[in-house]
Amino acid sequence: MPALDGPAPFLDLDIDSQWTSAMRVHAAENDHESPPHRHRMSQLVLALHGGVTCSVPQGLWMVPPHCGVWIPGGVPHSNRVTVNGRVCFLFVPPGTPDLPRQCCTLAITPLLRELIAHLADLSPAEAATAANRKLAEVLVDQLARMPTEHLHLPIPDHPRLREIADALRADPADRSTVAQWGRRVAMSERTLARLVHQELGMSFGRWRQQMHIIQALQRLSAGVSVQRTAEDLGYESVSAFITMFRKTLGKTPTRYFADKADGAL
Repeated sequence: MPALDGPAPFLDLDIDSQWTSAMRVHAAENDHESPPHRHRMSQLVLALHGGVTCSVPQGLWMVPPHCGVWIPGGVPHSNRVTVNGRVCFLFVPPGTPDLPRQCCTLAITPLLRELIAHLADLSPAEAATAANRKLAEVLVDQLARMPTEHLHLPIPDHPRLREIADALRADPADRSTVAQWGRRVAMSERTLARLVHQELGMSFGRWRQQMHIIQALQRLSAGVSVQRTAEDLGYESVSAFITMFRKTLGKTPTRYFADKADGAL
C-alpha cells in the first residue's frame, strides 16, 4: 500500500512551479494515519469512499464521502483514512488566486470529483499534455466556487483546554460537567467556561457537541452502525443521538449519507 499522504513518485511537492496534479490512495483493510508533515503545494483531500480526518495545529476537519478538505500550502497536517477508505489528493501550486487561505471542508460536485479522479489516473507524460493542463485549470477554477461545510472542530492552544480535548477524544462518552472538568484541571467552573468561550468562540456544551459530530462522522464513514456510534459517544438512546445529529447537520445519519451517495451518482 502506498503511503497515505505521500506524493506519487513523479511529484515533488516542494517545487513552486509545478502544475496541478493528483493521486489516489486506498487504505486497504485498516485505517491509516500519515505522520504530521507540510509541503509548499496546497492540497485538497477528497474522500471517494469512507472518510478522512485532517488534523492541523488549530483543529480537526472531517471529510465524509464526496467532500474534500482544503489545506493551504505550508500548513502542518496529518490525515487519517477510515478502514477501506479510498481518497484522492489534489495538489495545487501555492499562491493560486481565489482559493481558500484557511483550512476548510468543501462540498464537491460530481464534475469536480470526476476531473480529480481523471487527473489522478494519468501518467506523468499524460499529465503534462496541454489538454490535461487545461482540464486542471478548469478544475481549479471550479474548486474556488465550492461551498464550505461546517465540519470543523477547533483545538485550543491553552494547555488545560488541550488536556480536556485530548481526554474527550480518548473517551467521547465522558459526560462530566464544566464544574467537574474545572476541578480536574484546577480551575473554577466560571473561569473554565469563560476560557472556553474566549479561546474557541463557543460554549463548552457546543464544543463537545461539535466533537461528537466529528467522531460520529468518523465512525459512520467507516461503516459503524448508528446504534454502536450512539453507544460509543455516550448517548442514552439511539433516538437522542439522531436528534443531536439532525439538529446539527439538518438530516438524520441515514439521510445524510444517502444524500452523499446520491450526489456521487
